[in-house]
Amino acid sequence: MTTQNERTRFLLGEHEIPQAWYNVLADLPKPLPPVLHPATLQPVGPDDLAPLFPMALIMQEVSSERYIEIPEPVREMYKLYRPSPLIRARRLEKWLDTPARIYYKYEGVSPAGSHKLNTAIAQAFYNKQEGVKKLATETGAGQWGSALSMAGAFFDIEVEVFMVKVSYYQKPYRRNLMEVYGAKVHPSPSPLTEAGRKILERDPDSPGSLGIAISEAVEVAAKSGGSVKYSLGSVLNHVILHQTVVGEEALQQFALADDYPDVVIGCVGGGSNFAGFALPFLRERLHKGLNTRFIAVEPRACPSLTRGKYAYDYGDTAHLTPLIKMHTLGHTFVPSGIHAGGLRYHGMAPIVAALVDQGLMEAVAVYQNPVFEAAVTFARTEGILPAPESAHAVRVAMDEALQAKAEGRPRVIAFNLSGHGLLDLSAYDAYLSGKLEDFEFPPEALEKSLADLPKVEMI
Repeated sequence: MTTQNERTRFLLGEHEIPQAWYNVLADLPKPLPPVLHPATLQPVGPDDLAPLFPMALIMQEVSSERYIEIPEPVREMYKLYRPSPLIRARRLEKWLDTPARIYYKYEGVSPAGSHKLNTAIAQAFYNKQEGVKKLATETGAGQWGSALSMAGAFFDIEVEVFMVKVSYYQKPYRRNLMEVYGAKVHPSPSPLTEAGRKILERDPDSPGSLGIAISEAVEVAAKSGGSVKYSLGSVLNHVILHQTVVGEEALQQFALADDYPDVVIGCVGGGSNFAGFALPFLRERLHKGLNTRFIAVEPRACPSLTRGKYAYDYGDTAHLTPLIKMHTLGHTFVPSGIHAGGLRYHGMAPIVAALVDQGLMEAVAVYQNPVFEAAVTFARTEGILPAPESAHAVRVAMDEALQAKAEGRPRVIAFNLSGHGLLDLSAYDAYLSGKLEDFEFPPEALEKSLADLPKVEMI
């Protein structure tokens, strides 16, 4: 019989899927700076966002309620893959010879392969409720595009995806998966939008960026006369809200394990998987005076938290989105073509940016090759091939475990393994054949891109 100290998997039943999402806006030490209209630079109201989002999501975006009930149709659909497992990485611990106890929450069990489905289902549900027939969106590596395409198929909503061009060609099977679910997928920048055409005129060989792809998707929605809504896979408050189902489950599972993390880790591009995992634990820290650390891990090639400026900036390249205060590398910045396409975003979720600014969360940036080295080690010990994005969290979890070994002190480490890498094998091929570059962030690019920041009076 397996004793508590020998358990590896900590599982919940379907009836234990959380009943509500957690809204950290109710507990932030300081309120977030207001979102500003791109034309007037005045705080936006619900009507300003109505051309892009259904009103239910707009209300969630600005809500100060601590808990927001998960609609029963969404919970029913979550049962396809939720609750996801919390797993003790015992074989990795042994390989590292560390006194640390390492746990990971595995979101790759979702049919679309990542955590993104948690908000894709919710967003599709609320759009369907308001009679929306079509959604436009962007995607980097394709995890978000795959999730929204699947949710669109389930709710009979047409989905059009602008996929960052470098990832479109790096990851053809992600594009195929979106098409299997019924979506139309375009490499971005594309000649289909004014924003895309302007970029191509300046740089016909542009590899694209999430900022550019967002511009194209927002333009499609904004010019549709209300027939198309826009859907975003990260950054915004309501997206992070939906992802807290991950951390709420993990809290229950740590109770089963009779353990609790000293450090909580996640990769960050826009911030949704890290925040969704970490924020319920942050609530416990704030309410109970705990000392839990929170580490956001980003690529050295696109280090918005560690090298960017905390300032107002556009969420997209063409100035179509509202301005939000966040850590930013500048909306014109185009990152190097790293294989972690989901982390190639110039900005950061306002919630995560504010928490880092206030010292409640830490940020580190890591190179591409050490990330893949950690991912291969994880695959050879735990058997799961991580998505390149998720592998950033694996890298720092291993670093924390090795630090615990050097200090000779135990440490409980928890990270969100936000997706699998089974459609990223070309990236692993590049690593194993020695062809993977360690892109460094170019300081001269920062100076140029930050010079283009909008002039906003400090609020």
